[in-house]
Amino acid sequence: MTHHHDCSCGHEHHEHEHESIENRYQAAFDRFDEPLTDEQTSKVVAALLDKHYEENFTPEVLKMIHGCIDLTSLTSLDTKESIWKMVDTVNDFEGKYPDIPSVAAICTYPLFVETVKQALTAEVKIASVAAGFPASQTFTEVKVAETAMAVMQGADEIDVVINLGYFMEENFEELTAELEEIKAACREAHLKVILETGALATMSNIHKASILALYSGADFLKTSTGKGYPGASLEAVYTMCKAIKNYHSIHGKRIGIKVAGGVRSAEEAVRYYTLVKELLGSEWLTPELFRIGASSLVGDIEKRLGL
Repeated sequence: MTHHHDCSCGHEHHEHEHESIENRYQAAFDRFDEPLTDEQTSKVVAALLDKHYEENFTPEVLKMIHGCIDLTSLTSLDTKESIWKMVDTVNDFEGKYPDIPSVAAICTYPLFVETVKQALTAEVKIASVAAGFPASQTFTEVKVAETAMAVMQGADEIDVVINLGYFMEENFEELTAELEEIKAACREAHLKVILETGALATMSNIHKASILALYSGADFLKTSTGKGYPGASLEAVYTMCKAIKNYHSIHGKRIGIKVAGGVRSAEEAVRYYTLVKELLGSEWLTPELFRIGASSLVGDIEKRLGL
């Protein structure tokens, strides 16, 4: 009889604990403004761009965007040689055009961090994807080890994907605990948390995922991996910026935004720049708080600037 009593008591305790955990996440979500519906978001974005896009399409802005690019190569065919060549283009650029800043970072798979470190002479950050990128479906221990190893090899920044499986089943406890462990493994390196907005699909999901990442130690929120799902969208970036703005007003802390996945033209880049400028303000328009992850955008901007 006593044994049975213990058992039910434990069960009640467990239920109660589960409830308080749920309440804790709900309380965090409630601190933020409600996200707009998908349709409202599209309308507001269109209106903002109608009003401000033209004034931002200038050589000055293109130069500034050039300095906020994470020049990226993430293919299965990357080799030490191909990565070295990419780094050389960045080395060659530096100092050649005094009024155009170098890209902000070079982003590769963990295996090439050491190559980038050896090849790099320009003042540019080294970024690495990690933690089971791009699906994030591996053991937390592996994610933490991969992160720590990339940092040990010389990465200044680590780009990781949230566990979307946990998100979809509302297992926020494990999702955030895992991100916190990865953040701890980053030590001094900055953590960019990829929401994979194309998979999350709705503004409501993107909003929630933004808040979870913000409270798990993200230094940057990033849209997408560019692998397997639709890449960045203006609506997603709008929703993420609103969450970052809210977080700043609650905690006084500025978190960066990185747009990635399918941004190829100067026009697209200026649209994202415009949203960040209008929603977060000029303080965010620096490589410390604004990035665009791309491979072909650099060439397009340099062409527009007549280089």
